[in-house]
Amino acid sequence: MGSAGSYPGRHQGRVPVAIKILIAGGFGVGKTTLVGALTEIRPLRTEEDLSAPGAHVDLTDGVEGKDTTTVAMDFGRITIRENLVVYLFGTPGQKRFWFMWDELAIGALGAVVLADTRRLADCFPSVDYFEQRGIPFIVAVNCFDGARRYPPEIVRPALSLNLEVPLMMCDARQRTSCRDVLVTLVEHAIGLLGVSPDPVSSAR
Repeated sequence: MGSAGSYPGRHQGRVPVAIKILIAGGFGVGKTTLVGALTEIRPLRTEEDLSAPGAHVDLTDGVEGKDTTTVAMDFGRITIRENLVVYLFGTPGQKRFWFMWDELAIGALGAVVLADTRRLADCFPSVDYFEQRGIPFIVAVNCFDGARRYPPEIVRPALSLNLEVPLMMCDARQRTSCRDVLVTLVEHAIGLLGVSPDPVSSAR
């Protein structure tokens, strides 16, 4: 699903184009929520209840109300138009499930790294992963209710984020906000690839 030949701008007519996008970030940052806000189908979720044996690794500081965890992936789909479909794959956030990232990343156009200002360091592994592998990504700060808001000029240096990587604020519960995040990612990714962004223009 989603090979190098499947990027937008490389097909004409009605040849189907599939875009694979990863939603990454730390534990409890809102990946499952974002996929659920966007998908047109019932989302596939692989959540399990947090258990006592996992309490020492599934640290819930700042997200004390969270009682489940993604153990494999979240999956959703968006049809932009008849011949253009976006597939969303939410990655597991805990370190013990990171071995799955390589498999999920195969054929991905790019990734959204969700960040939470209450646990900003939790998104470092995701940023490092995509930087090291040359996979286009953007950072979207999920603005949780009650969390202190910081402007991008504060967040960017805190993440040691290169200026060319888009950074934006979002609300993972709101479809329009999540849509803007995806459009920003796709435009960024295809800009790096040097192909036309026309196929996603109708997503706005």
